[in-house]
Parts: sequence; structure tokens; C-alpha cells
Amino acid sequence: MEKITMNTPVVEIDGDEMARILWQKIKEKLLLPFVELKTEYYDLSLLNRNATDDRVTAEAGQAAVRLGVAVKCATITPNKKRMEEYPQLKKLYPSPNATIRSIMGGTIFRTPITVDFVEPAVRSWQKPITIARHAFGDIYKATEFATQEPGECTLVFCGQSGEEKRLSVQKVTGPAVWLGQFNLDESIRSFAKACFRYAIDSRQDLWFSAKDTISKTYDGHFRAVFEEEFEACRTDFERLGLRYFYTLIDDAVARVMRSPGGFIWACKNYDGDVMSDMISSAFSSLAMMTSVLVTPDGKYEFEAAHGTVTRHYYRYLKGEKTSTNPVAMIFAWSGALKKRGELDALPALIAFGEALEQACRNTLNSGKMTGDLAAMARPGFSVTVLNSEEFLDAIAEELTGILN
Repeated sequence: MEKITMNTPVVEIDGDEMARILWQKIKEKLLLPFVELKTEYYDLSLLNRNATDDRVTAEAGQAAVRLGVAVKCATITPNKKRMEEYPQLKKLYPSPNATIRSIMGGTIFRTPITVDFVEPAVRSWQKPITIARHAFGDIYKATEFATQEPGECTLVFCGQSGEEKRLSVQKVTGPAVWLGQFNLDESIRSFAKACFRYAIDSRQDLWFSAKDTISKTYDGHFRAVFEEEFEACRTDFERLGLRYFYTLIDDAVARVMRSPGGFIWACKNYDGDVMSDMISSAFSSLAMMTSVLVTPDGKYEFEAAHGTVTRHYYRYLKGEKTSTNPVAMIFAWSGALKKRGELDALPALIAFGEALEQACRNTLNSGKMTGDLAAMARPGFSVTVLNSEEFLDAIAEELTGILN
């Protein structure tokens, strides 16, 4: 068949370790034989970030804003252990995801990839649940310290006008720890807009949860902003028969467990971090979860929700075959190509992305899979465990059949 052509590049952000190895094999076996792939490439491997003093990360984020669609491989965020492993590192570089998110803005939407032979751990769930995580501020941007003596901690705001606000946090009689966190009205509003936009685009109900009974000002402001933004798109929700509602985070957890799924659950930063892992694990695993960053003005960055798969990488370096699951990375590519096709009015590219996803599901539902999914298959389902390369070959064969 004739290869599908592209008009505008996708920003390709390469990463580290086993994810990087599979990234190249996905391109080689599933993309390049069928698509005249056009990308603007950025190498965010830890060593290249070190060589560029991390400028490459900012450049990748800026490119995503400029071109509108990016696809990202998993990357290393170094800690002290990584500094020992990579002694040439100049410093502990920040999370590449956090840097890119701060440049792009927007909200992360994570959705499980479901297959017929894995039953959710929660019996009532019939459809995937999408977590919308506000990826800015709160404890991830907080200031913290410890004290050892009696005293008083105060919270002080000094306005440009000269106005000063001062609140006593707590008086203590001995050692204590302190945490000061913040968020921005602009970011909260961007979060709300992106959630409503995604709900309308995907035709799903939207739930938002926080704890405004306790955090009356902080969480209360999140709730108020969501209500304001809902009024701006209420007509679209009513036209599509969609529902938006707010509830407390503890009530939301109970409702989610009793629900059939099939909705978007919007959460503040920490709640979304935790709940996305819970949702992915209850449906199957992080290797079977999509992740897309969506901005209110329609920019997109697609990635897998999992990390660089370090343990498998060291086995790979020893020459061993690994059964590493590449499905979430494949869906990152298919999502990016479908969105590029949508924005550039290229139906053939959209159809290819859909065919690639169908080929993955067909291959899995036929019983061919990696070891992680084999361990979760329902009793009696016939399974053939493949290594990563064999699995990609099986998907490529299925994809060729679909396209021809």
C-alpha cells in the first residue's frame, strides 16, 4: 500500500532506558512501513539533557506549543541514586514532564486501555474511567521546612500595592514541620476549561471533587471556578445530554466504586496523581493507560503513563529478551497521529491511528500478549506469552491485515 503522508510534523520527544528501546522498535515495525512519518525530534535522554544543561527540555515544550501536537517517551527524573549511576550529571535536573507542563499549561487526562480478557478489580466497572489531573501547584510546588524549638509560624503575603496580609499558622512548644502551598487562579481556570472541553469532545459526563468543607478558601476557590466555567458551556452540555457535578473527594471515591464507569473524574494535583494509579491498577496496569496533556487552546501532548522500565532495561543490556508491554506507548503514537490528522484534515492519518489501536486490541484478545497481562488474564483464557519484539511483530501482522 502507498504510505500515508503528513502535512505538519508531530513533536517527537525521545526518552530513556527500556522505553527508549521500544520507542524505536514501535517506529520501525508499526509506523514507518505505513506512514511517511514527519516529526520534529528532541532527545530528552538524561545524558542529552545534561549535555544541553536541560535546554532541550524547554525547547521541546516550546515546540509542542508551536506545532500543537507532541508525543513523548518516558524519561528519567534523577534522584540521588541516579546521580551515583550517572556520575557525569551536573545536577539533579527537574522532572521533564513538569517542565513541559509548565510551558504548555493544561490538564492531564489518563484513561485505561481495556481488553476483553482482563476483568476490572471493581465488579461494577463496565467502561473506562478517565482521570483529569490538575498538574500544577499544591504540594508539588510547596515550600517546606522543619523547626526544632518552640515558636510561632506565620503566613505573610506582601502585595505590590504595599498591602500586607499576615496569618498565624500555629504556635508550637517543640519540634514541628511546616508546609506552604499555593495555586494560581489562571491555572485553576485553565484546568476547568480543559476539563469541560475534553468532556464535550469525548461526550462524557464530568465529575469534580475536592474538600471545600475543610479547605473553605483554597478548595472552595477550585469549586467556584469550575462552577463559573460550567455556566459558560452549560448549553453544550445540555445539548449533548451530559452532566457535570461537584462532590467531596471522599464521596466521589464511594460513588466511583459503585459506578459503571464511562466518565471523567477531575481531581486536584495530588488526588489525581494517586487516583490515576488506583484506576489504572484496578483496570489492569500502568502499561495499559493512556496519558494526554490538553491545553484550553487545543494543544496536545501524548505519552504513556508508565516510566522508563529500568529493571527490564538492565536485563536487555545483558542480552536477555524481555516481555515489556509497549501498548501504552503505541497508543501515545496513535493518539498523536489521530490528533494531527484531525487538525490537518487528513482522514487517512486518523484512520491509520484507529487501525493501529484496533490491531493492538485484536492481537491481545487473540491471546498473544506480554507477561504482565498474561498474569491478569481471566481463568480459562488461552494465553501465548511473547517477548516484546515478538509481540510487536504480531501487532504489525494484524495491522497489515486491517490496512489491506
